[in-house]
Amino acid sequence: MTGSKIAAPAVALALTLGFWEWLVWANGWPDYKMASPSDLWPAFWKFRHLFLVQGWETLWRTVAGLGLAVVFGVLVGMAMGLSRMARDGLYPLLVGFNAIPKATVVPIVALMFVGWHDFNTVLIAFMISFFPIAVSVSIGLSTLEPEYRDILRALGASRFTVFRKIALPKTLPEFFGALKVSVTLAFIGTNLMEIVSPHGRGLGALFDSAKTNSDYPLMFAVLFALAALGILLYYVVVALERIFAGWAERPAS
Repeated sequence: MTGSKIAAPAVALALTLGFWEWLVWANGWPDYKMASPSDLWPAFWKFRHLFLVQGWETLWRTVAGLGLAVVFGVLVGMAMGLSRMARDGLYPLLVGFNAIPKATVVPIVALMFVGWHDFNTVLIAFMISFFPIAVSVSIGLSTLEPEYRDILRALGASRFTVFRKIALPKTLPEFFGALKVSVTLAFIGTNLMEIVSPHGRGLGALFDSAKTNSDYPLMFAVLFALAALGILLYYVVVALERIFAGWAERPAS
């Protein structure tokens, strides 16, 4: 990562935090009404053990749900991309399911599987991040140029060779683009369940506890921790994209 790629977001973050600090100071807001950035570090330090434990709880469930979304999303996307019948049958179901607000599904899942918090949380993370991956893979495969496929088939290439040489590379940019979106969606699903579930654990449960106690510095500290985990996982995906689909990146003009 070049110096400019580090400096630019660092400067943007510093300016945002500075404006936030000034806004709280200028309006004279107490910390029980609006926490300032200077209130966050004491909250982090006071509850540092909880942040480590609960942050890990949130992270592994999010990664597990995202992993399931990748596996099933790729399989369903391949089915829809390679078969028009599968696409016509499954696509309306996926669109309809994705249109349902997941905040309404979370309480239902929490009541159906009471006490199964790990399962519930991973399931919601999977459900909310599955759709973009399936659709991106489907679009990538269904828009494959038939000329390339026909040339390879005429040269005696098998279906698997056509898929490996043309279809798979063609789909990778769309797949990683969808995966970047799914990372943030998976965190949303995880935290929804952690907040709603009566047996919730993780940063979402810590946020809910801080809200109950009107501890605004802790609430905002949890939000920053969630943002940090999301950024971390996002850049893991970016690194994987550069390894497996770096050829598709176009230099900035």
